[in-house]
Amino acid sequence: MTAFTNLDRLSLNQATTQHWSVREAIEGCVRAGIPWIGLWRAQVAQTGLAESARIVRDTGIQVSSLCRGGWFPAATAAERQQRIDDNRRAITEAAELHTKVLVLVCGPAPDKDIQAARGMVEDALNILLPFAQQYGISLAIEPLHPMYAADRSVITSLSEANTLVEKFAHPYLGVMIDAFHVWWDADIYEQIKRASGHILGFHVSDWLVPLPDILNGRGMMGDGVIELRKLRTAVDAAAYRGPIEVEIFNPTIWDMPGDQLLELMGRRYLAHV
Repeated sequence: MTAFTNLDRLSLNQATTQHWSVREAIEGCVRAGIPWIGLWRAQVAQTGLAESARIVRDTGIQVSSLCRGGWFPAATAAERQQRIDDNRRAITEAAELHTKVLVLVCGPAPDKDIQAARGMVEDALNILLPFAQQYGISLAIEPLHPMYAADRSVITSLSEANTLVEKFAHPYLGVMIDAFHVWWDADIYEQIKRASGHILGFHVSDWLVPLPDILNGRGMMGDGVIELRKLRTAVDAAAYRGPIEVEIFNPTIWDMPGDQLLELMGRRYLAHV
């Protein structure tokens, strides 16, 4: 498959411009000719949900996803219920922002029982899926790299995420494939094929060597070791035709002048994705 020659599918995940407000990020996308944005709930809350939705409508930007829901496992039933309630709020926020996708970072085990935590993830999905369907919001399970199993997610491979999706067989449940989290997996291309029909999004960045920080050490596309174009080609072959979000957690990236960052992001997307 040939390289992209335009930015039609490019989305700025708001994590990449950490210091920008919702308005600044959206207006930056408009200036740069980037048609999509992936919003984060924290920044939306700072701007206000109604005002954020108004900016989306007024600019005509398309919202590729809202991040994040999930974080389901908890030590007590009361805590688990609070997290269900927060995810219901996230679903209604996604609907207000005119996106179709809520990204789920499923959360760590509250104790050492990782299998029990995975059961809590299933229980939460069982409760939330009918609610999500009412609002037309698809829930995208994002498997994280195994190094995050202890503090961020007990779902650590695309295989696990696919198994969950297949178990529920629900039209509003799918996967978010993030290159940073899955590139290492020897089975990744088979798992991408397996995900055909339920891929809800694709995130790109790069894995730097050495990795400067396990959380805030992602690189700009082309600066690391991930075969991004090969992964994108596989995702496309699995029938995904939606937006591709650039999601980079890195203080060096965040400190760049915003318009300069978006220009670099667009060039690297065209060259490497």
